[in-house]
Amino acid sequence: MTFEPPTLGALLRGLRSRQGWTLKEMSEKSGIPVSTLSKVEHGQLTLTYDKLYQLSQRLGMRMSELFAEDAGAEPAVTARRSLGDLKTAVHVQTPNYDYHYLCAELRRKQMIPVMGRLRTKTLEEFGRLVHHSGEEFSYVIKGTVVLHTEFYDPVVLHAGQSIYFDSSMGHAYLVGEGCDEAEIMTVMTSSEEGLDEPMVHAGHTHLPVLKPKREPAAKAAPAPRKRKNAA
Repeated sequence: MTFEPPTLGALLRGLRSRQGWTLKEMSEKSGIPVSTLSKVEHGQLTLTYDKLYQLSQRLGMRMSELFAEDAGAEPAVTARRSLGDLKTAVHVQTPNYDYHYLCAELRRKQMIPVMGRLRTKTLEEFGRLVHHSGEEFSYVIKGTVVLHTEFYDPVVLHAGQSIYFDSSMGHAYLVGEGCDEAEIMTVMTSSEEGLDEPMVHAGHTHLPVLKPKREPAAKAAPAPRKRKNAA
């Protein structure tokens, strides 16, 4: 079977359908006339790059989202895979968390799996709440975790319990009462490129990425002084 790439008209029609917009509503949002959008959807007209850029800006989308196919389209198979364990994970220590980033050799992942050990017990110790784009799932492996979020009351999670939330909402994981530390498994998603590079993103660490120290160059031996001629 040969796979026919979708036309611009089909992609825009799919986008409009997913958003539940009529042609008139899409026209009002994008600033492009109804007649033009209709012709594009029926393959009678195309849009220049400038018009596509205008469309994405007016709709508050990235250009790539305009060309996203609907859920019914056959997905591309990347055949990527990675086996991970704590021995091969990237270990990053921060004041609040002790992280192990799993499957770190894969770049541009859509999901970022992390094993975390929590130590901080109060918001005063933790500092400002963390924000980053995407969504987050966390499962408590050991101990008790108190999750503080920007718009909800704190929730207490015990071993075996989990939570899924919008991670653009400010959040902080703290160790619950009666525990010295807790362990969680977290999977983060993000539309930000480079969330998993290099090793850890600034939003969770509150620290700059450390560069390897360079050994100071050996000082050259001083040149021998010239002896003055005797008078």
